[in-house]
Amino acid sequence: MVRTAALSFTALAALTATSLLAEAAIQDGVDLWDVVRGVLIFVTTAWLAWGASLSFVGLWPMRAKPVPDLQGPQPPLVILMPICNEDPVSTFARIAAMDRSIREAGLTADIAILSDTRDEAAALRERHVYVRLLRQTNGAGRIFYRRRLDNRGRKAGNIEEFIRSSGAAYDFAVILDADSLMEGAAIRQMLARMQADPKLGLLQTLPKIIGARSFFGRAMQFAAGFHGPVFTRGLARMQGQTGPFWGHNAIIRVRAFAESCGLPELSGRPPFGGHILSHDYVEAALLARAGWSVQVDGSIEGSFEEGPENLLAFAKRDRRWCQGNLQHSRLLFAPGLSAWSRFVFLQGIFAYLVSVLWGAFLIASIVATIAAPLPNYFPEPHLLFPVFPDDRTKEITALVFGIAGLLVLPKLAILIGAAVSGRVRGFGGTDRAAASVAVEILLSSLLAPVMLLYQGRAVFQVLIGYDGGWPANQRGEGRLSLTQGLRAGLWISAIGAAALALVARIAPELALWLMPVSLPMLAAPLLIALTSRPLTRSVFITPGEGEPSPVTRDYRAIVARWEQGEDVQTALPEGADVAL
Repeated sequence: MVRTAALSFTALAALTATSLLAEAAIQDGVDLWDVVRGVLIFVTTAWLAWGASLSFVGLWPMRAKPVPDLQGPQPPLVILMPICNEDPVSTFARIAAMDRSIREAGLTADIAILSDTRDEAAALRERHVYVRLLRQTNGAGRIFYRRRLDNRGRKAGNIEEFIRSSGAAYDFAVILDADSLMEGAAIRQMLARMQADPKLGLLQTLPKIIGARSFFGRAMQFAAGFHGPVFTRGLARMQGQTGPFWGHNAIIRVRAFAESCGLPELSGRPPFGGHILSHDYVEAALLARAGWSVQVDGSIEGSFEEGPENLLAFAKRDRRWCQGNLQHSRLLFAPGLSAWSRFVFLQGIFAYLVSVLWGAFLIASIVATIAAPLPNYFPEPHLLFPVFPDDRTKEITALVFGIAGLLVLPKLAILIGAAVSGRVRGFGGTDRAAASVAVEILLSSLLAPVMLLYQGRAVFQVLIGYDGGWPANQRGEGRLSLTQGLRAGLWISAIGAAALALVARIAPELALWLMPVSLPMLAAPLLIALTSRPLTRSVFITPGEGEPSPVTRDYRAIVARWEQGEDVQTALPEGADVAL
């Protein structure tokens, strides 16, 4: 029922937008450009409407279920942290904090650090910090480190190798990223849920972003904390037992994963062939194909991660996701997958194609206007906005308000719901939460044209066969200078300037309507640099900033001690084993 309602709303919104274009086209005579614009507006509006439907579906709280506790002896558990060229001090400090939290929660768990680091100097530093980790946690025989010599399959291959070689020793495994942090109580709750439901193959939490300092980072942190739970609740209702896997901060049933999730190497060369980059959604689909339940639960507290601090770092990460999602086109018709898993792949593909389609719609609209000039838009030169004939005015006004509504109304609905439920208290109260939502909407609007070009470039690179690979993550990166912003965004400014100049020359009446897109492009270097600067805490307040969770406090204290401490010896404590 929920899926049917969401799909119906999506189709209705897309058909309404298309009919507005068709109405004006029929009066003026339908041509090829009208057909092209109609197809493009249908697809792009459907994408926006689907995203809006997730928020609307998630507005109502889910019925609270009894939280089970562990029954009988605790099943064997391992925490897996795959790393590759990470800062070992911050990464291993997270492990030290989680190790303590896990033991305080009454659990016993092995922790396996699975390194894919290729640089010998970086690997030696990992070994040094691992020694310190063992000494300060007394973790010999409980916390392990191994470095792969063969990096086949990247992160998915790293985990697969562990499961093949050591997985039989454990019933369950919590999979983390290098920037993941989890409370022991959260892991205990996840383990109890898996124990209580023998058909549950994977349980995904909603990680909260923590530690953001920049304008961009704090905006992402606020959006994830304020809007994220509602969208996740909508996703949980929509996907049901065929839920998502985001690759980290999740628990798996080892036997189910071992039996179901061996990933093939796709024929041909990257970007469409080779190892599967976005492996997590594929693994979720394979679990569902084998009859296992995959669920997401955004109500589990104590799951954290860090996010990118600037737009450039986000765009680099987004480039890898783009290639991985487009690679899923090879899997759309894989045998045995559920229809919903195929639909999830299709959503992921269009998450990136939609940027190209929006750009194509703008270009087609300009070409259509040039091919069939409209009557004089400026009967009165002193007017601020162009004046259209009645039917054209209604068409454009309805489209603008409709598209803006699909982007803004879900966030306003979430704000109202948070005010009614009292959830705004954790975000600084109603006034500050409302101000944060308004600023986040403004920032998203300014950055949307910039991201449109970054994503458009990424799609183009993949389609022409350029393999972006799996670049190393840049965690904790500092603010960007204007020079760095120019290097990263000058090409976007050039495209914005060229588009505005061309339209002003051949169709000056459209220049004003293009400015909401072209002006942010012109300002791209400035936006990239300024949004990486530290931000005061007058907006984007999130729960837990004033009183961090225990595991977060421990992690920060350990990092501070280790960064100020002396070098450690390379010799391992007695009884420790570097290899698993």
